Amino acid sequence: MTDTTAGQLRPAPIPFDRGPVWFTSLALAFGTLAIWQLVDLRQAALFLIGSLMGLTLYHASFGFTGGWRRMVVEGRGHAMRAQMVMIGVAALAFIPLLTLGNPFGQPLAGATAPVGVSVLLGAAMFGLGMQLGGGCGSGTLFTVGGGSSRMLVTLAFFIVGALLGTAHLPFWLTQPSLPAIALGTSLGVPLALLVTLAGLGAVALITVLVERRRHGALETIKAPAAVGWARLLRGPWPLVGAGLALAGLNILTLLVAGHPWSITYGFGLWGAKIAQAVGVPVATWEFWTWPAQAQALQSSVLEDSTSVMDFGLILGAALAAGLAGKFAPKAALPFLSLLAAAIGGVLMGYGARLSFGCNIGALFSGIASGSVHGWLWFAAAFVGSLGGIALRPVFGLDGFKRK
Repeated sequence: MTDTTAGQLRPAPIPFDRGPVWFTSLALAFGTLAIWQLVDLRQAALFLIGSLMGLTLYHASFGFTGGWRRMVVEGRGHAMRAQMVMIGVAALAFIPLLTLGNPFGQPLAGATAPVGVSVLLGAAMFGLGMQLGGGCGSGTLFTVGGGSSRMLVTLAFFIVGALLGTAHLPFWLTQPSLPAIALGTSLGVPLALLVTLAGLGAVALITVLVERRRHGALETIKAPAAVGWARLLRGPWPLVGAGLALAGLNILTLLVAGHPWSITYGFGLWGAKIAQAVGVPVATWEFWTWPAQAQALQSSVLEDSTSVMDFGLILGAALAAGLAGKFAPKAALPFLSLLAAAIGGVLMGYGARLSFGCNIGALFSGIASGSVHGWLWFAAAFVGSLGGIALRPVFGLDGFKRK
């Protein structure tokens, strides 16, 4: 559509949802100032970094759940290749920085964790749950920000599952396990980068071979109707470009927070605070007696870097949805779909706690940190995802339907 003025054609104004745009813009501005005043500038910066992540995730529809399902069901691997590029670019910075330990006056810690039964089981549960819930850790948050009522259910039960996971994690840590293995420390930086990039390249190559075998050629990505500033503001953004942006933002997170991007620790903390408020003695649970966890439970959630980034992510995604004119909450949902969301949320929350993170904290940040547990998480979660895809039709969702 065009407007005419003095006989000349000019593009019609870009539609956007004014209410959500104004609300989220003000919330981001006031949130930044409040966190700065109540906590410090670093936490305010992390809040803004989280908002940029949310905007990027929404505009590119960058999620692991749909990408993995599309690879399995349709044999299309563009999304998975974009994920491998994202992780590889982050690894190029993470592994050297983490071996230096304290390059800019602040200690840096990677997303490393033990390699054992808890990771294997938890990641498989998470992979199954994300296909039922409809989103991974980051996917749940950015779709909630975009106005998805169903994903609010997933998030609520995600929090429940994460809280249950904190109750049982001490038991799972007694199961067979190897210690945390960081490739940068054990192999040295050059070899660690070579091994990590080779592994990511192998995954990307497998997706290419599968796609060519199924379709004869790689998928041609259609050019969007919007270009220039219109595309920047409204999307859609290219997956690879979004992956590069997320890699850069994760590197920035490492430098500002002292640790990589994570999502799900905040869910367990929120659940514990809610449970404590209604009289559940979570402070006596072993997990919440550990020094760092006890401190987090006693402090404001605004002092938890994961939580403030999660809050920023939701608002950033809401802003993106408003700019795109797509902020449209939907209340009427089938019961089976909501049941799948609830089951998926619990499985993801519990699984993420057992496996030391989700697709972001364990897979993205874990592999980029050179942690072997990230690779185990990837393999186990992908297998679990196959089970979740197979179960989707039971709940009236799409499953193994070839296109």
